[in-house]
Amino acid sequence: MEMIIDIILKAGRAAVELSLFVLLPVMVVMLCLMRLLEARGILDTLVGRLTPALKPFGLNGMGVFAALQINFVSFAAPIATLSMMEQRGTSDRHLAATLAMIFAMAQANAAFPMMTMGLQLGTTLAFSLLGGLAAAAATYHIFGRDLSAAEENVDESLQHPSAAGAKGVLDTINLAGAEAFRIAIGAIPMLVLSLVVVGALKRLGVIDLLTQWLTPLLALAAIEPALILPSLTKYLAGGTAMMGVMDEMRRGDQISVELLNASAGFLINPFDLPGVAFLISAGRRVGAVWKPAALGGCVGIVLRTAGHAFCG
Repeated sequence: MEMIIDIILKAGRAAVELSLFVLLPVMVVMLCLMRLLEARGILDTLVGRLTPALKPFGLNGMGVFAALQINFVSFAAPIATLSMMEQRGTSDRHLAATLAMIFAMAQANAAFPMMTMGLQLGTTLAFSLLGGLAAAAATYHIFGRDLSAAEENVDESLQHPSAAGAKGVLDTINLAGAEAFRIAIGAIPMLVLSLVVVGALKRLGVIDLLTQWLTPLLALAAIEPALILPSLTKYLAGGTAMMGVMDEMRRGDQISVELLNASAGFLINPFDLPGVAFLISAGRRVGAVWKPAALGGCVGIVLRTAGHAFCG
């Protein structure tokens, strides 16, 4: 019983520290910046200029906006855009391409806080863009080519709060700060539970046993055994839980900065059980196209993984 209490207290302390002292300040700054750019209309201008160049990849204006959201806000941000795309009559083919792009890209709520662990943000964002575009193109032109391309007269305008005047700016900052606080506080339960499970598995010797079994197979593929734990955590519990495990491993010098960056391609994306379940809840048609989107997302993740491994 004493061992269990010790594991819970250590996991709780680590989760609160990571959420309140790493995730919260990073997300406050990024969300304030993004919401101010939205309110000033700067993002609309950027989306308008990028959309013609990205249409061959199967992305429309709202798809481009979803890419900015996943990279600079959080993995949860594009769900509102996906829902809006469905309601406004975007075709199933474009929906699948946008969903695949989101699956393959790096989510801001993991990427930006992991800068404190040594993650190279510029490289991560560059390969995130390449992987997202590859995923969208593969879905639109290959995996989702049989989906309906029929569209209604889609309204691609984006509604944002106004930041005209000092009060508008202050309101935007306050809303962004509140949103960042919700993200940080909401991450604590999953972080605590995942760190408790990981701590218990370590104390019981399960991780060592699993590593011992898998090491020969991983050696054939030139994969570091240290990646077993964060990989299992990521795909079963999500990116935020993986970030907590990776933070613990970095503090204990169990994983190097080089390996962290080399593994970013397949560890930092929302393509995991919680992420997929959350994103496909955006609407009935979004949920219906998840299979071709998942195949396209895998293409983008493989590309990102190869790029990070080569650069790492």
